[in-house]
Amino acid sequence: MQASDIDLTGQVAFVTGGGGGIGRSIALCMADIGADVAIIEAIPERCAQVTAMIEARGRKALCIPGNVMDVEALQGAIARTADTFGRLDVLVNNAGGVTRRGFLDLTEKNWRRHIDLNLVSNLAATQAAVPVMIAGGRGGAIVNVTSIEASRAAPGYAIYAACKAGINNLTRTLALEFAEHGIRVNTIAPDYTVTPGTRGQFTGPVDEAAWFQPSPAQVESARKRIPAGRPGIDEECGRVAVFLASPMASYVTGTVIPVDGGSWASGGWVRDRNEVWILPPEVTG
Repeated sequence: MQASDIDLTGQVAFVTGGGGGIGRSIALCMADIGADVAIIEAIPERCAQVTAMIEARGRKALCIPGNVMDVEALQGAIARTADTFGRLDVLVNNAGGVTRRGFLDLTEKNWRRHIDLNLVSNLAATQAAVPVMIAGGRGGAIVNVTSIEASRAAPGYAIYAACKAGINNLTRTLALEFAEHGIRVNTIAPDYTVTPGTRGQFTGPVDEAAWFQPSPAQVESARKRIPAGRPGIDEECGRVAVFLASPMASYVTGTVIPVDGGSWASGGWVRDRNEVWILPPEVTG
């Protein structure tokens, strides 16, 4: 193995929702290992911020303000990326989001917004990007971002979880369909990860000073239920995405990789006051 096995120099990556949180970290990690990076981002102030950060790493950047729920705008952003850089090698379908609400409290408008944001955007971006990769003749890599909620029940997040489960299956199916073109398709599935959104910042450039800090009780709750003992850091998702996009993963396709500190593997087990892993009493009793 050589250092060049993790190198993306000369390649171009496109990241949806690349202005904050997991998407931003993926974009920056791609730039760290040599890729030029384009993103589409709904918060305009974050475009300039991420562009400067990518360029500070010595890479070219293109940030297109836009909403991934606008299929025409999303596909236009991918076409603009291909025109600007002359190629497209990596697509990261990261954009998504959810508001907790019981299923019976959802309206049709709520359903459609969740589906458009979390599933349709993935379909639209993939369908626009893959012909560019095929025409380039160099293969490519698609990295989807779902959630461990795609693999377990998620009360209060029914439509979101259904969309993410759909993407997990789409990942496996498209891995087969695109294999003949040398295009690999994989997914990372985070659990609770520290991002601007999970720390209460929904507008403006990313500013950690504006984030709320979790209470001691919230910190302890995370420690008990997450085997790693803490929430995820967005860059930890970025590192795995980079691996999947790089030659290091040349024989990896059709997979879903949890990036969750062991949450999915725990299956509901938590630490008790004696630091022993148990199923909660309401389950065991």
